[in-house]
This record gives sequence, structure tokens and C-alpha cells, in this order.
Amino acid sequence: MERLAEVVLLLVLMTNFAVLVTDRLSACIRIMAWQGVLLAVLPLAMGAHFGFHIALLTVGTLVIKAFVLPRILNWAIREAAVRRELEAALGPIASVLLGLVAVGVAFGVATRLPHAAGHPVEGLVPVSLASLMMGLVVLTTRRKALSLVIGYLMLENGIYLFGLTLAGDIPVLVELGVLLDVLVGVFIMGLVVFQINRELETLDSRRHTALRD
Repeated sequence: MERLAEVVLLLVLMTNFAVLVTDRLSACIRIMAWQGVLLAVLPLAMGAHFGFHIALLTVGTLVIKAFVLPRILNWAIREAAVRRELEAALGPIASVLLGLVAVGVAFGVATRLPHAAGHPVEGLVPVSLASLMMGLVVLTTRRKALSLVIGYLMLENGIYLFGLTLAGDIPVLVELGVLLDVLVGVFIMGLVVFQINRELETLDSRRHTALRD
């Protein structure tokens, strides 16, 4: 089961890199939906005892991350008539290089964390830290407001992965509350992006910083 969990984590890492190299928002949303599927099955791949807690966590993650959030984001890009991330601060090669640096730093830091060293799935903490940093790369290098939502989701997925190290110790209501917070947050972001595009006719975050009363 540990080998299966490592394969799932490798696929999660590959989906992060796929987001870094694509400039189509619709493709990024599909990638994040598939990442949601991987995150949903990860607790089972880790060999967690299938009980009410794990079943609820798996179903909740699958429904929210793989179905509901992608539908909200697809609605937002359809209403805002946005398809492509234009004029990104970094090209795909530079983004991948930053992603590789993030992976290297994540694995280096994880070796110094006693909690990571004692976990049966060795790649869980490094991949979670790498996902956090790669989400920050998207947040700081992309300029469309909707791309920033994708970066936020990558960052949150990294937090989710790190939380799986304590999945047996955290009450299920707390975990479902976090998923609900993410759902509400992305829904509000989608509405805000739609309103910004309707009022200002642009989603370029650089132009928003120049707004005055």
C-alpha cells in the first residue's frame, strides 16, 4: 500500500508541474479536478482503515475538489470570457525550473522534520511542502485573477496533504469544515472575478493595482 501511495503522490506532483507549463485556464481547471481525484483516493492508498471517518473524508474531498470547485471555476471563465493566461511573468521553462527548486527545497526541509521522518509514507510531507511552494509560484507569476485562484487551490491542496499526516487524530467535523471553507472561498472568488471583469473589463491584476477613487 505504501508503494501505491507513493505513485499517487508522484502523480500529484506531476499535476502541479502540468499547471506550471500550461497557459490555458480551462486545462488548468481540468488538471486541478484530476488532482482532486488523486487527493480523494490518497487516504485509501495509504492503507488507512476504511471507516466512517475516512469514507466521509474521501467522499467530501472527491465531491468538492473534483466536481464542485471545477464547475465554479468553469462558470467563472465562461462568464468572464477568459480562456488563456496571457503575459505570464515567467515562461514555462522558468516555471518548471522554479518548480524543481521547490521540490528540492521541500525534500531537503522534510528530512529535518521529525514528524516527516516517522511517517510510513515518506513522500507525503515533501510533496505537501512542494505543492505549497508551487502554489506560491503560480500566485506570484500569473497575472490573470482566475489564475490566482488556481494557485490558491494548489496551495490549499498542499495543506490538505500535510493534514493527512494527522488524519487519524483530527475530528472529522474539523476536516469537513476546512473543505467547506475552501468551497465557500472559491465560490466567493469566482463571484468577485466575475464582478471585476464586468465593471473593469479586465482580469489583469497589474491594472487593478493602479485603481484610484
